[in-house]
Amino acid sequence: MTSAETAAPLLQVDGLGVEFQTRGGVARVLDQVGFSLSRGQTLGLVGESGCGKSMTALAMMRLIPHPPGRITSGRVQLDGVDLLALPEAAMRGYRGNRISMIFQEPMTSLTPAYTVGDQIGEAVRLHQGLGRAAARQRAAEMLESVGIPAAARRVDDYPHQFSGGMRQRVMIAMALACKPDVLIADEPTTALDVTVQAQIFDLISELRDRTGTAVVLITHDMGAIAEMADRVAVMYAGRIVEEGSVEQILTDPLHPYTRALIDCAPGRRQTGFGEPLTEIPGTVPSLLERRGGCAFAERCAHAQPRCHTAWPAERHLGSRRVLCWLHAEDAP
Repeated sequence: MTSAETAAPLLQVDGLGVEFQTRGGVARVLDQVGFSLSRGQTLGLVGESGCGKSMTALAMMRLIPHPPGRITSGRVQLDGVDLLALPEAAMRGYRGNRISMIFQEPMTSLTPAYTVGDQIGEAVRLHQGLGRAAARQRAAEMLESVGIPAAARRVDDYPHQFSGGMRQRVMIAMALACKPDVLIADEPTTALDVTVQAQIFDLISELRDRTGTAVVLITHDMGAIAEMADRVAVMYAGRIVEEGSVEQILTDPLHPYTRALIDCAPGRRQTGFGEPLTEIPGTVPSLLERRGGCAFAERCAHAQPRCHTAWPAERHLGSRRVLCWLHAEDAP
């Protein structure tokens, strides 16, 4: 844990909304999403698949495909500059430079026809004006910094010549080549074995502590959240329903969805082999539905009549916030 929580926010996201036009209608995939992040801090973004975590990351990077998607509202301020208001040419100066992203699947994110050195060096040539030789040297240094052996030689290898874990390290090297202020890691250990997962998380933590980069960690791994995060934001159906320190969220969750999500973590409630995993009943509602009430109400054991008709106002309780009628100011 760091002392970054007391520092002024480096990144401030407010009221972020995203919609997609589909054959079935308009899907509201993000609705009034907001959080802040300080230098050297890690924010864990958690929730079920389809809740909007990756869309939040893509919106912050202004990579929402348009059409069919579009950012409908909000601000993403980096050091006071609203990235959503910048012309595209100016945004290209930030993307991959001051704010970078590690994507879920490195084999589809790396171009097979170019060496990893060319792909890492492209960013520093574009943003820092280095020549080809200097960019190749920086690429080799970055590969070495993420623990790839014989980096000076392997800089000329192609993506298919690396294992899955090594390709993910290449993606991290690429994302960090320009020493960004903010690093978004979107499920950075997908499809990797447990040992490699631990290595990747350790690597991100070490680089964060050494460089002061702020990290948005998108993951299903509550163990990684416990180890790496300073704060946690819990998403459901396109909204953040609870946010607090990692200790607050993991030991004293306020929202019923947060509690259910933690209880579903493998090993949380199971005491031996053969016992079934805990699950959240029901399914995530369609994003095409225009709901008058809380999106979790149909699955919640604590739902009240008003949960089905209206969203509660966001309640701030010290350093945490929650969006639930159980904690509304007029709650019994």
